[in-house]
Amino acid sequence: MSNPVYGKKAATSRKRENFPASLWLLIVGLILFLVWAPFQAGLFNGLVQNFENPIYWSVLIGGILGVIWVWAHFKKFRLEDQRDWTAAWVLLIPITYCLSLISAASHYFAMNAVLIQCLYAIIFVIGLYILQNKSANTIIETSLIGVSYLIVLFGLFNWLGQGRTVSALVGWFTKTVIGGQYNQAVWIDANGPRLASVFQYPNTYAAYLLAFLFVAVFAITRSTKWYLQVIHAFMLVPIILSILLTLSRGGLVFLPVVFILLLLFLKPAKQVLWIIYVLISGAATLVISKPVTELGQQFHLGQINNPAKGWGYVLAASIMVALLAWGIQRYISPWLDRITERWASKKLAGLWLPVVSVLASVILVALLLGTNLKHVLPGNIGDRLENINFQQHSVLERFTFYKDAVKVIKDYPILGAGGGAWASIYEKYQNNPYTSRQAHSFAMQYLVEVGLLGFIVLFAGIGFIFYKYIRGYFKSEEAQRNSYFVYFIIVLSILIHSLMDFNMSYVFIGILVFLGLGGMSAAMDAQPLKRLSLKGSTARVLYNGIIVISSLLLIFTSIRYVQANNTLQKGQELMATSTDFQEIQASFVQTLNKRKNHPTAVLNYNVLLRSAFEQTQEEAFYTQNLSLLTSALKKEPFDKNLYSQLATLYKSKGEYAKAYDVLKDNASRYVYDQDWYEQLIVESYELGYQSLSNGAVEEKDKYFFSGLQAFDRVVQGVEHLKALPEGQFQGNPFAVTMNMALHAGKMQYMMGEPAEAAVILQHGLPQDFNDPNNREIARWYLAALQVSGGSDQTVYDQLIQADPGEKASIDQIAQLTF
Repeated sequence: MSNPVYGKKAATSRKRENFPASLWLLIVGLILFLVWAPFQAGLFNGLVQNFENPIYWSVLIGGILGVIWVWAHFKKFRLEDQRDWTAAWVLLIPITYCLSLISAASHYFAMNAVLIQCLYAIIFVIGLYILQNKSANTIIETSLIGVSYLIVLFGLFNWLGQGRTVSALVGWFTKTVIGGQYNQAVWIDANGPRLASVFQYPNTYAAYLLAFLFVAVFAITRSTKWYLQVIHAFMLVPIILSILLTLSRGGLVFLPVVFILLLLFLKPAKQVLWIIYVLISGAATLVISKPVTELGQQFHLGQINNPAKGWGYVLAASIMVALLAWGIQRYISPWLDRITERWASKKLAGLWLPVVSVLASVILVALLLGTNLKHVLPGNIGDRLENINFQQHSVLERFTFYKDAVKVIKDYPILGAGGGAWASIYEKYQNNPYTSRQAHSFAMQYLVEVGLLGFIVLFAGIGFIFYKYIRGYFKSEEAQRNSYFVYFIIVLSILIHSLMDFNMSYVFIGILVFLGLGGMSAAMDAQPLKRLSLKGSTARVLYNGIIVISSLLLIFTSIRYVQANNTLQKGQELMATSTDFQEIQASFVQTLNKRKNHPTAVLNYNVLLRSAFEQTQEEAFYTQNLSLLTSALKKEPFDKNLYSQLATLYKSKGEYAKAYDVLKDNASRYVYDQDWYEQLIVESYELGYQSLSNGAVEEKDKYFFSGLQAFDRVVQGVEHLKALPEGQFQGNPFAVTMNMALHAGKMQYMMGEPAEAAVILQHGLPQDFNDPNNREIARWYLAALQVSGGSDQTVYDQLIQADPGEKASIDQIAQLTF
């Protein structure tokens, strides 16, 4: 491997020459960023307003770090070898997101994604160059590991009922602490309490823990100082315990997969040590898992809690593992090196233990799933393991997401549908009425967002980095291997888990992955590229100019977006506390001046303007509101809330035909929205009946036909849902409601088809006719049967028993002519 970019002089050179002030500033800034970022709710992807400001602040920090990087590296930058050209490759990633703006399903989410990808590119470039310096690499790596241990302990403090104590320590720099408690550090769902720590999502926390479990094991075997071995070994039990407490089946499934893959990169002696450490820490964790789990459950379910007892279990097990690890490293590790030396020199020697580990994993899984051995685990964890199968709800649901994602990709194959597209567009393509703003697969979601072009750019680059890293790894000496293996562990673990979850939608996780990719690239053998080598000042000026301009744009854009969100929040607060129209309006106007067509600002401002119109009937308010909504919909063509507000605005002025057009024209975007179809069917009936009263027969037919088509779509959807696999949940309600059947049946009846009307009306017949609101549909149903020569004595008797006067009402409907 070539010398690092920083510190090319001998090790005896002065520290100041190896660490100029600009590099120190960059390292300190990156470390502070890595400490601050995870406590901002894991930095979610900007699909929820509450998470946006931390993301914009992160982008702002990234822009500043980008400028500092240019200051530190301007004179040293070259595009001479493969490693340097990865810095050019990473710039293509945000470019593909910019191209996807052309066909973006949501311009708002897509712009957020552009900013996030620019942040990733800057982090990659910084990592690529500063991690080539040995000392800088040690500092950053130590910081990453230290932060991970803090996050693990933070999670356990929350689990054992001391969340307020640790939340007070971080509450001054994060708004995720609400009412003195870090929000959703522990989830409570149908499975009971689940540990999520700073991520607010247990599965992503499990992916994070998976990576740093193996980082800790690697750190034990690499460290030469006894106290470092003890520290890393001490954290094994808390990490494994935290994985169990997440109740993440994905984490438990992928743990042996990642472990076996990592074993392939180790010498036989190291493989044995890894297996020993995982086994002893796993066994120690199982011993204490039941009481610690139960103590946390008691607290989070409102019962008496004893955190000291819980920490006693954790500390005892951790100290025991730490002491064993120290002894193993001191006495057994050197012996293993000696006795496996000849074995290690043989071809394919490193394959035997991974193969044995595969067999052992299969046997262990079979025992856990098929025998009483699962009772060793706490009840809820054992139940989660027992439910792992391909017919389980969450697995079937994920496969449904992937199939639906393929439908989106077919419509947006090259450039994709823009960042955040899945959240905006999935309802148009969904197989059943689930709610999921994530596709639960990084690869599938990436294809949806940037199409084949962006997918190829990203994964071809990642594939090249993995290939070069692995090739260089097996050619290099052990000391060089150890310098960057932490980054490989992090990237491999997270990306593998992300195949079936949305971990990469967390910006902090994305930062870790791109920093890790930068570290892997820093380890490359710097093979020259003669044809593409650009040694002159032109390449240096051009590349650094791109970084500086991009960084400045990120800084200014993120500041504007933060200001927009702040004025929006102010406007929302004023709506709840003030009656001054001008004061409230000013906040929303400022927001939209900072960020045009901000969907949440548009929705709030629309409510204000519509209220003003309804109170004053001044046309100016209506016109302004109409322009506001229609302009926003050009950038947010799938935003259901905006369409609903537009329909409501039309109704407020009595323009029901226009409201109907909004419902009809966009029904295909929300194929399993029961309320949307109900509104459409009711509006079709109302407008059709009005046209019939006015003698406009063709207009009546137009409305009735569209209403009946909508009803048929609901019936077809209901039939389709009956064919879902047994283990898969339907999701949101989607059925023929009484209101749908009543109005669709009336339309069919008024079109002179009473037999068909009776079939429709039968869909919505209630069980109880004592409620006067339930009788109208039965009345029309029996009248339709009477006209078509049929009858339903059971329904007739129930209706007449509830109200004898209904007989006259039935006869009256039967005598109507249209």
